[in-house]
This record gives sequence, structure tokens and C-alpha cells, in this order.
Amino acid sequence: MSEVGVQIPTAFDPFAEANAEDSGAGSKEYVHVRTQQRNGRKSLTTVQGLKKEFSYNKILKDLKKEFCCNGTVVQDPELGQVIQLQGDQRKNVSTFLVQAGIVKKEQIKIHGF
Repeated sequence: MSEVGVQIPTAFDPFAEANAEDSGAGSKEYVHVRTQQRNGRKSLTTVQGLKKEFSYNKILKDLKKEFCCNGTVVQDPELGQVIQLQGDQRKNVSTFLVQAGIVKKEQIKIHGF
């Protein structure tokens, strides 16, 4: 029998380029601002990816005072320290971080619905 050049398709990974983007050398350090739906109309805004040299508690204190909401700093084993705020504060947090000079506008990624 003759050999026929048949290619067997490999498994397609839809997240391959996203993982490669995150793990690439010299890639930007992004600050991720997400919203999570709780129960009913309640939601939670999380901020992760800030540099370690910043005082998370001081940033949280200013955010709480600026937006009149409650919040906390949570220690996550995978993500490190994460700031959580009550309500949908995605746009407010991103403008605050840019105006305070903590991050540049290009480094912020806003996630959510």
C-alpha cells in the first residue's frame, strides 16, 4: 500500500494566544478591573495587577472615600493582593488610577458585561 499524506488535525486551543500574550517576555503588566455579579442587583468590582510597591490599603482608603463605597483587600494565592469594592465601579476606578498616576491608560483592561 502506498502512504497517503494525511494530516490529523490537532486539538484547537482557543485560549492559546491569550496565554501566550500573558506569559510573553517583555509583555505589559496589565491592571485588570472586573465586575462580578452577586445576588440580585448587587455587584462587586475587583482590581488586580497593581505593582507590589504600592500600598494597597492607602489606595483602597482613597477609593472608598472618593466613591462612597465599602471595600477590602483580599490575599489570593494565585493572584496576590486584590482590591474589592462594592458596586460597579469599573469606570470610576480606571479614571482614578490614571489621574492618580498609578498606572497609564494603556495598562488598564476593563472586563465585565
